[in-house]
Amino acid sequence: MADITRPRPLVAGNWKMNGLRAALAELPRFAEGYDAALRAKVDLLVCPPATLLYLASAVFIGTRIATGGQDCHAAAAGAHTGDLSAEMLADAGAAAVIVGHSERRADHGETDAVVRAKAEAAWRAGLTAIVCVGETQAEREAGRTLAVVRRQLRGSVPEAATPANLVVAYEPVWAIGTGLTPTVADVAEVHGMIRSELRKLVGKAAAPAVRILYGGSVKPGNAAELMAVADVDGALVGGASLTAADFLGIAGTYR
Repeated sequence: MADITRPRPLVAGNWKMNGLRAALAELPRFAEGYDAALRAKVDLLVCPPATLLYLASAVFIGTRIATGGQDCHAAAAGAHTGDLSAEMLADAGAAAVIVGHSERRADHGETDAVVRAKAEAAWRAGLTAIVCVGETQAEREAGRTLAVVRRQLRGSVPEAATPANLVVAYEPVWAIGTGLTPTVADVAEVHGMIRSELRKLVGKAAAPAVRILYGGSVKPGNAAELMAVADVDGALVGGASLTAADFLGIAGTYR
């Protein structure tokens, strides 16, 4: 049997609720730093706030840097004041959308079933769904990390998942924005379990090609160590994705 190679890495930036129009001035620096050598090694995705999505997509035309949304509604259209459909995101230039981020699960009470419906909506609109999973500090201290992440994964990933339409992001809630990160062994354990679950969800042949990102206080200083862990196929980056220097510093570990 031929050796199965790791999937092409993806470094995705989640700007969260940050960025006014002035922030667009930083985007040409992203493009300038994404040179031919880096393009050959890693994919880049930037998920700005929805107010900047169309403009950011326009800036990145021809650069091979993709843009994405941070959330979507499950419905294609309708009486849902303040929400955005996956179709609207696609129309604004998005190639992907983050669903089930811990901040959405906590702040908006999103269940696994809601996340699953949003992933299906992303696929309906032709977008890649970046499905987020991760445990809280209390769950980790109780020794429930694997059980929690397994439950979220099984409940949040629809049956029609393929390597082409699904990315999984493991973000331990207690590490997001805190400067804390799990040990390399901890990350390897969770990512290994996710890969094992993916064999059941997408099939043994397809599972190795699904990208599993690590998120949670990823920065240039720790990226090389984290990206080298088995079954880590890139990063979902928060605050460090707001500047080209930090974001490209993380992506540059793949040079």
